Amino acid sequence: MLKVEIGGDGQSTDGTEPSHMHYENDENYFRGYEWWLMKEAKKRNPNIKLIGLPWTFPGWIGRGENWPYDYPDVTVYYVVSWISGAKQYHDLDIDYIGIWNERSFNSKYIKLLRYTLDKHDLQHVRIIASDRLWEPISIAMLFDSELHRVVDIIGAHYPGTKTVGAALLTKKKLWSSEDYSTFNDEVGAGCWARVMNQNYVNGNMSATIAWNLVASYYEKLPFGRNGLMTAQEPWSGHYKVEPPIWITAHTTQFTQPGWTYLQADGHLKKGGSYVALTDGLGNLTIIIETMTHNHSECIRPRLLPFSVSSQKATFYLKGTFSKVKALQVWYSKLDFESANSTLFQPLSPIEVFEGTFTLNLDVDEVYTLTTLKTGQKYMYREPPPSQPFPSNYKDDFNIRNPAFSEAPNFADQTGVFEYFVNTSDPGDHVYTLRQVVIQRPITWSSDADQTISIIGDSNWVNMIITCDIYIERPHDGGVFIAGRVDNGGIYVRRTKGIFFWVFADGTYRVTGDLARKVVLMKGLAGVRDRTWHTLTLALKGSSASGWLNGYPLWENVPAFKPSNGWAAIGTRSFEFAQFDNFHVEAS
Repeated sequence: MLKVEIGGDGQSTDGTEPSHMHYENDENYFRGYEWWLMKEAKKRNPNIKLIGLPWTFPGWIGRGENWPYDYPDVTVYYVVSWISGAKQYHDLDIDYIGIWNERSFNSKYIKLLRYTLDKHDLQHVRIIASDRLWEPISIAMLFDSELHRVVDIIGAHYPGTKTVGAALLTKKKLWSSEDYSTFNDEVGAGCWARVMNQNYVNGNMSATIAWNLVASYYEKLPFGRNGLMTAQEPWSGHYKVEPPIWITAHTTQFTQPGWTYLQADGHLKKGGSYVALTDGLGNLTIIIETMTHNHSECIRPRLLPFSVSSQKATFYLKGTFSKVKALQVWYSKLDFESANSTLFQPLSPIEVFEGTFTLNLDVDEVYTLTTLKTGQKYMYREPPPSQPFPSNYKDDFNIRNPAFSEAPNFADQTGVFEYFVNTSDPGDHVYTLRQVVIQRPITWSSDADQTISIIGDSNWVNMIITCDIYIERPHDGGVFIAGRVDNGGIYVRRTKGIFFWVFADGTYRVTGDLARKVVLMKGLAGVRDRTWHTLTLALKGSSASGWLNGYPLWENVPAFKPSNGWAAIGTRSFEFAQFDNFHVEAS
């Protein structure tokens, strides 16, 4: 399964994702990367199931309130439009839809969502609720028969392999609809191996979904490298297939949606677990894990002590499976000393004698035993070598038909910065980058009151940043360029750095933070709205200087903290503004 965010223009952990409807009269089903990602997934596995879930919503949905349920018909229209747009513009069938990631659910909204899906011939779309905790939604379903009818799957986040009685009483499918979220080294692989098995063994969960798929965001943002693999250098093309990928393969190469977990105890006598699944057509897959406590701790919840030791385990196949003569074997052994792990290697088939076979199990191992002979450890070309972000980087945004709506390497942390065709400018600024969110979204985390997009290397110290800027909002509009920016993601409100602001009222300001509370210098600049200006910010050692249109505006302002960070652009508030000819030289 592939679960994607329905972009809502708000911060959702490591950045913002653009909405298909920034404004009430706006629809565009080509923004962001999720459409591309779903289509790429379908190319590789046409049978993959697709799930959509909102983290944030555009502000117009709340009619001024930070809440998506006051006008449930509006929110339903917005979500169903996304599902319909996926089909109309990308030929993608969305299989499951969620409510609001890790936030409150609303029964009236869920019922209206089901009614509207059915009305639009989307009966195949199943509803997951509520992507938070087990009990509130489970108890509500037990006391509300209509809600029970329309919710198909109860999804909980980071359940620690446990469920609760109320969820079991609903008789609904139970999923760990977000899990893992752990640094992708061998311990992360151990975490993933343990929860994928034990979510079913301990909690009767028939699906486990990892956040996140690929760590493709700046590593110093929150939860760096918390993906199943790492691809965080688009400028070099370097990537790394991390151990959790091969742990995933132990299950996903030998099962498919529609396979059924077989009822078994699932616990090994000396620690560890096993699960068995069948396609109902005679195929059998068994996955065994023997992860030890310290080598399988996930980021959350706290893992209570337990012990695992080497053991001999005998398995008994009964019923139609007693006729199985041999099982294919795939094996992983996680090495925590040298990180020289054995990952997803085929072993000789194991013979099954009268429905019985025995394995000698060591700690921190994963076995897959299966009747399927389709397993393969796919080889891939050696990735390009790792490279730091280019120290001399330019972007003039002059792309007539961009493949994506946003410029490469910029990571929006509040607001959305999109390629823009400026038809009103006959000169050098026809193709620009524009900040397009003009109303605070219904937020999931603490978005800033200013918009900001970061770029570069978080270790940069000395840098010269130049950018052409165009303030569109009269009177109180404003923009900035910045260096040594130290924060983003869910912590964006506390971002510090050296920020060079200019405002439509003709003033400028130099601050040590995004919130403009630490003022280092201020004065008159003569900047006007709806006129292009060029800003330059130079940071060297403990000194900062700024130029406007090539002339010094302020010089040698003390700049001690932060000592390093990204470059950035942004706006004073949620307002239209344009940027062009961005250039950074750093060291």
